[in-house]
Amino acid sequence: MGDSTSLTNHLLVAMPSLADPNFAQTVTLICEHSADRGALGIVVNKPLPMKLADVLAQMKLDALDDSIGARPVLRGGPVHTDRGFVLHRPGGEWDSSHRVSGLIQVTTSRDVLAAMANGAGPDGAFIALGYAGWESGQLEREMLDNAWFSIPADEAIVFDLPYEERWPAVWRLLGVDLEKMTPFAGHA
Repeated sequence: MGDSTSLTNHLLVAMPSLADPNFAQTVTLICEHSADRGALGIVVNKPLPMKLADVLAQMKLDALDDSIGARPVLRGGPVHTDRGFVLHRPGGEWDSSHRVSGLIQVTTSRDVLAAMANGAGPDGAFIALGYAGWESGQLEREMLDNAWFSIPADEAIVFDLPYEERWPAVWRLLGVDLEKMTPFAGHA
């Protein structure tokens, strides 16, 4: 998409003042964003109290070993929490993949879960249940209200950092000391 205002392939970072329990201290990968259709994102730093084995069992799949089944499942957002999204680095031919960028893909088909269960899934793969959605113009308004900050997606943050380190890591990357940051934002 050639829309220069698109936040596709950006990380949406919750401002410290954002108190909504669905989004407080979250980092959300924006998978799609356009002025006319709104935005779809997946929160990449909030593990659920369930493991990959639980999701595989619902799909009638068995993990090759316990280490695969013990992998965390993330809360991708409050919308359609019964739908699974596998975020991963490029690689493999899957029935239903969406290319967020040259470095990040999202797959929603069962075949990627079957491959993950057998230890043969794509690199960096993790599953999130649900997504975050914004109607046309809604995300832009929330950004003007200082609920969010956005930066171009960094695949190292999405795939390499432990989940609990992702939100503070973005702020460190920006040179912000969260201990010294006021919870109030203003417009200059």
